[in-house]
Amino acid sequence: MKLAFISILLLIISIEANAQAFVRTEYIGSSNYKDENNEKTGGSGDAKIIQAGFKIPLSTKLNENNRPTAWAIGLGGSYASLGGKGLSKEYYTPEILNAQIGLMHMRPISEKWSMLASIGVGVFTDDTQISNIRFKHVMGHGGVIFIRHLKPALDIGGGLALNNAFGYPMVFPAFYLNWRTEGRYQVRISLIDAIEISAGMELNKYLNLKVVGEMSGMMALVEKDGKDMVFTHQYVVAGIQPEFKISKSLSVPITAGVSAYRAAYFQERSLKAFFKEREHDPHFSVAPYVAVAIKYGF
Repeated sequence: MKLAFISILLLIISIEANAQAFVRTEYIGSSNYKDENNEKTGGSGDAKIIQAGFKIPLSTKLNENNRPTAWAIGLGGSYASLGGKGLSKEYYTPEILNAQIGLMHMRPISEKWSMLASIGVGVFTDDTQISNIRFKHVMGHGGVIFIRHLKPALDIGGGLALNNAFGYPMVFPAFYLNWRTEGRYQVRISLIDAIEISAGMELNKYLNLKVVGEMSGMMALVEKDGKDMVFTHQYVVAGIQPEFKISKSLSVPITAGVSAYRAAYFQERSLKAFFKEREHDPHFSVAPYVAVAIKYGF
């Protein structure tokens, strides 16, 4: 699960050249909370999440191989309200607010290779009062990834990402994968700013039906008991997703399924704590999941 934690510290924007925007609301039903020994604590909780983001191309130019040289600005935000019935605040924080802005540059460096670079800054806090946001809630991040275009529908890559999640700059490996098929039968596997897997078919020009799986998450940089801490909220979901196509660029996907795994825990804001091994992260049990989104330009 550490890979998912690293992934939410990055703002790697999609390499698509068109403008994109989305709004999504999610609800994860209440389930039992288990500690690091995988034992029930007697508490339970649910989660209500809203996410939004958009990307604005600043300039785009295609070369003879239809590869873009592009500059774009991306903005994104998410808010989570975490319920905790019979659950001590020792284990969770009731609210999380994340907001980010980043600049992306994409360019081909050969016939089969492209370079994707991004730099950005974000606020990661458990306090929704703007007046209470401090410098310690702010995190800078950036990255450079080299992408190999293996096939028209398959791109893989790797590089380095930089952020100050632990209070000082650290470099991490960064990975990129984007595989998709077009036509009536559609498959997509994506590792860009989250892990997404989907497979489905186009029933008609107004409706797609998919089976989807996704790993996503949020974080908050907090102070607890006089120590700088990180609260991590990660979740893995799977379900059925009908996607209603309003127009060529506008769609409304609705997902119903389960939250198969939802971690929620504090840890010290240090490299030693991050790499500390334990058999189980504190987490919530399997719970029902539903989401509704509006997407433009994807």
